[in-house]
Amino acid sequence: MTTLSVPDISCGHCRASIQTALAAIPDTGRVDVDLTTRRVTVAGPASSDAIIAALATIGFPAQVQPDL
Repeated sequence: MTTLSVPDISCGHCRASIQTALAAIPDTGRVDVDLTTRRVTVAGPASSDAIIAALATIGFPAQVQPDL
């Protein structure tokens, strides 16, 4: 599982855009977008580099959050 901070997400459209972009990456599994905490959690084993690159492509800079 990978959790990322994505400070620019703010609405349902952002959520849909992120889910669509990450669905195109193999092995993402379930994608949860939390608008309150502005975090994205990817359940599958997809590479964090691929996830970050996909988010950057659609205008959402992100960084991996350490395990809590």
